[in-house]
Amino acid sequence: MNAGQPRYTRRLSDKVLIAFHQACDQEEFEIAEQLLQILETILVHRPIHVKADRRRSMDTLVAAHERLWHLRNVQSES
Repeated sequence: MNAGQPRYTRRLSDKVLIAFHQACDQEEFEIAEQLLQILETILVHRPIHVKADRRRSMDTLVAAHERLWHLRNVQSES
C-alpha cells in the first residue's frame, strides 16, 4: 500500500449511516438514535466546500430521522 493512498474507501459518515440502517432493521431504535446523533456531529464538524455535497448530506440526515420516526410510530401503533 502506498503511503499517500487512503486506507479506507468509505467515509466515516457513510459507515455510521450503514450502522444506523442496520440498527433500524434490527429494531434497535435507541442505538439508531444515538448513531443519528453521531452522524449529525460528523456532518456539522466536517468542512463541506461544495454546496451540493452539504445539501445531499443534510437530505440524507433528514431522511434517516424520518425513517426512525416512522419506525417508532408504526411500532407503537401495533
